Amino acid sequence: MLANGKKGGLNVGAVLILPEGFELAPPDRIPAETKEKLGKLSYQNYRPDRKNIIVIGPVPGKLYSEIVFPILAPDPASNKEAHFLKYPIYVGGNRGRGQIYPDGSKSNNTVYAASVAGKIKKVVRREGKGGYEVVIEESSEGREVTDIIPPGPELIISEGESVKVDQPLTNNPNVGGFGQGEVEIVLQDPLRIQGLLVFFASVVLAQIFLVLKKKQYEKVQLAEMNF
Repeated sequence: MLANGKKGGLNVGAVLILPEGFELAPPDRIPAETKEKLGKLSYQNYRPDRKNIIVIGPVPGKLYSEIVFPILAPDPASNKEAHFLKYPIYVGGNRGRGQIYPDGSKSNNTVYAASVAGKIKKVVRREGKGGYEVVIEESSEGREVTDIIPPGPELIISEGESVKVDQPLTNNPNVGGFGQGEVEIVLQDPLRIQGLLVFFASVVLAQIFLVLKKKQYEKVQLAEMNF
């Protein structure tokens, strides 16, 4: 549901919370292959002093069903607070529009409910602005209360119907949602990887020489038997 009450494509967005010291990779440090995956995506930090929190969006969901974050890891040799350890990473993804605005007011992408209990006296379509005005005659005091419904949500009540407090007056047009997850990343020392590869190579060579030595021993035994 768009802000004008019409339906449109779902936008998506994401937030990535990295450990301290990790940050968004600068353009000159991103490989050409990764740049092709990024396309025209624009990333930004959550705050200037929180470079480890990266946000993106809204972007069209049809074009970006997968989002790649170019990340630069800290160097423990120059950053004393960084270590070769396992770190948690938190990620959140959102589809669609929010149901409230930053000031706390509702958007037209949520359910609107009756503010008081009573009988619906009349439903008036708002000219120009769109949406409806639902006039409810309060059952306790008899005063009239008007609830404003913005363009977009569809009414599920009618005139003359009795409603309770917080009873839905409209359907729920929201088809988006938010999901989050947690994974782990290992900041590994390249020397450890090189040492591990050398160890694997030495084991393989030792196995090869052991097999060759065994073959040589078998030939010697066979020659002695023939003699």
